[in-house]
Amino acid sequence: MDLEKHPAAPAAAAPPAELRASDADRDRIAQILADALAEGRLTSDEHSERLDSLYALKTVGELEGLVRDLPAPGGAHAPFAPTSPVPPAGAPVETIVAVCSSSARKGRWRPGAHTRAVSVMGDITIDLTEAVFEQQVTEVNVTSVLGNVEVLVPENVTLRGYGSGVLGNFEVRGEGRGESDPQAPVVIVRGFALLGNIEARPRPGARLVDLARKLRERKDG
Repeated sequence: MDLEKHPAAPAAAAPPAELRASDADRDRIAQILADALAEGRLTSDEHSERLDSLYALKTVGELEGLVRDLPAPGGAHAPFAPTSPVPPAGAPVETIVAVCSSSARKGRWRPGAHTRAVSVMGDITIDLTEAVFEQQVTEVNVTSVLGNVEVLVPENVTLRGYGSGVLGNFEVRGEGRGESDPQAPVVIVRGFALLGNIEARPRPGARLVDLARKLRERKDG
């Protein structure tokens, strides 16, 4: 029998603060900020300011600073830990593809928290004006190569865009409008256009009801 004592294996160290943040890390932080807005922990201005910083910061440590004064999901004041690079179970990513064709999502549909659109010499329309939002933050990731992608949102949502184009166009209209409803959903459009066009804009006359109030009622119930 081997009675020699062996030192215990060291516990796995927490990811360093200098680790580059992934999309999944940002998604988790965006959800914490959305919950804080719905619960009244953040004002609409504070939420918008932190959400803007979220997609500009680069490291895990910088992201942690955005939610250091907020409870983690579930109500526990646990420190932020980066998530895996794959979406969590129950939050699938819907993918819309148009290759030398056209595709559209419109009408009374339920967009998930993440939608991916890829257009290669095709046309895609993502119309959220009649959509049923089940989360505070909805993100649309778009890639357009010699194609055209249009994203339409209700006029009272908070619309934000982060993208670029190479011999193409990436444009978000109505971003940061003062008349946006602070309690309505936040739609984030991120994209890259290569010899293509990506455009996101509000549709005048299309409005949504107070989603934050519904979220609070759901929690209270």
